Amino acid sequence: YYTGQYGQTAQKELPANDYWRLRYLQTNPAETDNGYHPQSIFRLVTRSKWRNYTQQVYFRVTRSVLSTDSHRQGSNGLLLFNHYQDDNNLYYAGLRVDGSAVIKKKIAGVYYTLDIQPVLAGTYNRDTAPNLIPLNTWIGIRTVVTSNPDHSVDIAVYVDIGRSGIWSLAAQAHDSGSTYGSAPIDQEGYVGIRTDFMDVQFLDFSVQEMQAP
Repeated sequence: YYTGQYGQTAQKELPANDYWRLRYLQTNPAETDNGYHPQSIFRLVTRSKWRNYTQQVYFRVTRSVLSTDSHRQGSNGLLLFNHYQDDNNLYYAGLRVDGSAVIKKKIAGVYYTLDIQPVLAGTYNRDTAPNLIPLNTWIGIRTVVTSNPDHSVDIAVYVDIGRSGIWSLAAQAHDSGSTYGSAPIDQEGYVGIRTDFMDVQFLDFSVQEMQAP
């Protein structure tokens, strides 16, 4: 919801009798800790579609949700959807809780890693160091997505830690269709935000169309 200054997921625990707590208890009790933490699987997708664009948002993590669910792992993170067709066919990119910048492709429900690069210091451990992303710090994630005339797709991820206004290239990938499961997802698609097992705030989300190459 929007606070008047920024957007945010649910924070801490929902009340036991909350409508959404009860809905998630029925539909996905494992990942949401019996509905008390629906923010553990936060997904937000636009109604508009984009093909060549720059997308960015600033995230601020206020708390890690240390669920016992097996889906809480190092691949969770602060992520942006790209060329989203449906739940099973999309790209996503961003910063993982294990400190890596990543670009992934999901085709027919199967994930392929296009690039992964270390960004944050530290060693991830699910129990003793479950989130290397600094708390209470605005962190910008930007993706630049280009569909080329040969139907290949280029994706670059930039980060701005501390909201300094200085963006650094963190990962990049070229999907030509020769690897990563199948043909590139070069058609227009939805964009949006994904976060996992964290209480998160959001600021300055934007999408800007670029001229096709």
